Amino acid sequence: MRRHRHSRVRRRIGPGDFEVRARVERFAEPAVLLLLRERPVHGYELLEQLPELTGERVDMGNLYRFLRLLETDGIVRSEWDDGAAGPSKRIYELTDEGRALLDQWASALRDSQTRLDGFLTRYGERR
Repeated sequence: MRRHRHSRVRRRIGPGDFEVRARVERFAEPAVLLLLRERPVHGYELLEQLPELTGERVDMGNLYRFLRLLETDGIVRSEWDDGAAGPSKRIYELTDEGRALLDQWASALRDSQTRLDGFLTRYGERR
């Protein structure tokens, strides 16, 4: 779920000064899965909660397209909630297959964390 197709990892903002964006690609996917593991929610609630995990605002249209893709792949399921005040809302929940995918994401992220910790330790030794 990318916001900009041509977003750059770094850009020069002055002589010897860079803005660096150290992002985990596709991190919105495990973040959505984690939020849905906690409890079934509607898309707008996901939209509000995602920035605390991803550090970025997610586009609403992209989120709903992504949720539909996850549903097509059997990762999430949804149903309409007519009980709440106002218009009906689609509530999304994680399937067993989605829980397995989240477990795989967590394992991959732990591996990345180990590599990052090694990098930062080595970087700190040379200061």
